[in-house]
Amino acid sequence: MQYWLMKTEPETFSWEDLKNCPDRREHWDGIRNYLARNHMRQMAKGDLVFIYHSVVKPPAIAGIARVVRTAYPDHTQFDPSAKYYDPKSAPDNPRWDMVDVQAFKELDRPIPITELKEIPGLENMALFRMSRLSVQPVTAEEWKIITGLRKVKAL
Repeated sequence: MQYWLMKTEPETFSWEDLKNCPDRREHWDGIRNYLARNHMRQMAKGDLVFIYHSVVKPPAIAGIARVVRTAYPDHTQFDPSAKYYDPKSAPDNPRWDMVDVQAFKELDRPIPITELKEIPGLENMALFRMSRLSVQPVTAEEWKIITGLRKVKAL
């Protein structure tokens, strides 16, 4: 089991949006950073993911999802009308991938970054070192600490 954090701008796609998708499941497209893409390529079915709302005040972990489909080509890279179109990517050699995630667990309330920064054991979290990276690993110990901060319930 691996653990991850995926950032989203809630005005574009939020935790609530994921919960409202059919089967609470959606593809995670539009990643255009090679390190973030490589992290998605390492994801396995069943891995758990913090859904993190960025570009809000304060940014916060909003919920927990699980990976339900491993990396496959992101279709938006081939669509000239799509926001994430990449003219250098070809169907026979795609550059960008996406995964499918499903809303899995609900937090009793979001966990803001200001609170996370105060928790012993989270000082080296990737979230604080690679603040702009949209897909990043979370260690098993960090996961345990963070999930212990809130009541978590199944959806």
